[in-house]
Amino acid sequence: MNNLLFKIEEYSKDNPQLVVVVQAQDNGQNLEIMTFRGFSSNLTGATEYDPDLPVLSSSGIILSVDLLQAPYNPVNPQYIQQNLTPAQFEANFLS
Repeated sequence: MNNLLFKIEEYSKDNPQLVVVVQAQDNGQNLEIMTFRGFSSNLTGATEYDPDLPVLSSSGIILSVDLLQAPYNPVNPQYIQQNLTPAQFEANFLS
């Protein structure tokens, strides 16, 4: 699993009022991954049934991170921060 995605899952466990949406690239495919309460789901493809299987491989690249207010409403998403670089997210929310 991608180390930053693991950290995001841990962060979301401690902050259940938030949803984290990640734009990533893995094996040449663009992915949108949503993380809530420690669990990640691939919004642009299939998510494995087994939660121990990674949504993003260790070679996957996180391109940007959005932080939203939970509960997530796809019709009217409540963005707190949008288009953060992975480094910005780590510095502002994981340190």
